[in-house]
Formats: sequence, structure tokens, C-alpha cells
Amino acid sequence: MATSFYDLSVPTFLQTVRAVGGFLERAASRCTEIGADPDDFVEARLFEDMAPFHFQIEAAWHHAVWGLEAAKTGVFAPPALVGPVPFAELQAMIGKAESALEALDPDEVNGWAGRNLDLQIGPRRLAFTSETLILSFSLPNFHFHAVTAYDILRSRGVPLGKRDYEGRLRTRASNA
Repeated sequence: MATSFYDLSVPTFLQTVRAVGGFLERAASRCTEIGADPDDFVEARLFEDMAPFHFQIEAAWHHAVWGLEAAKTGVFAPPALVGPVPFAELQAMIGKAESALEALDPDEVNGWAGRNLDLQIGPRRLAFTSETLILSFSLPNFHFHAVTAYDILRSRGVPLGKRDYEGRLRTRASNA
């Protein structure tokens, strides 16, 4: 059986969106345990010239949800960045991303396959198909921002491991 556009995109985004939600919860719990404020993560960065934690979460949300919206509409138009917000609002963003992805119908998403679309990024105009937009633009950007958020939390003492980032793997069902 061939892999559909839906299978390549929505479950892949959902796996990591749920993992991000999990490590955000782990960070909040850790703060409760040690008496720290999770809002201290909001402006945290790995390096001075890198975007802060809040941007990483927001960008992950945008690439997951609005990458697929671009496949649907032909336009990548995420909402404007909101900037620093409380940690709980970042958790809510990831919750909204999960809900939006869960609401997508496989047949509808598969109907977006093969569409041509152009993406304008500053002066650059990039010609994509729905599949190449997701596979070569949205998914790499999404994973970059999700792993950077993970790395920021890990560098600030949140006890996370690789399995926290992997999330729930989509293994084949066994006959046992």
C-alpha cells in the first residue's frame, strides 16, 4: 500500500507536537518540584544569536498547522508572531496545534496532494508542490524549532531524554 500525503504529514506532525506537549508538561512539573518559575524559560536561548524559547514553540506551531494550511490554500500565511508570552500560553499553543491537526480529515488532506504553490519568503519566491513544501520546508523547520525548544529546556536542567523527543512511535500492530 502506498503512503498517502496525509500519512506523510499529519501523523508525523502529531507525533512530535504531542512530544512537545509532553516535554512542556515535564518542564512545568520540574519547576513545581524545585520551586522555580516556568516563565523563566520564555526568553531562554541556547546562544545569544539564536531565537528564544517562545519563538521556538510558536514557530513549531506555525510550521505544523500553517504548513498544511498552505498545502490546502496555496499560501503560507501563519498569524503574526505574538512574542514573549507566559509559559502556560506556550503550552496552550501546542494544545491548539494538536487539536487542529487531529481535526484534519485524511481524505481532505489527500486531496491537496500534487498542488503547485509558490512561497514568498522576503525577496525569494520558491516553487513547491504540496508534498515538497511539507517534506522539504515545513517538516525540517518544524523539527528544528521543536528540537531547539527541547534543547533549551534540557540545557536549563529539565530532565529530558531522547524518548521524550521521539514521542509515541507509530509501530506496526503485532498479531500477538
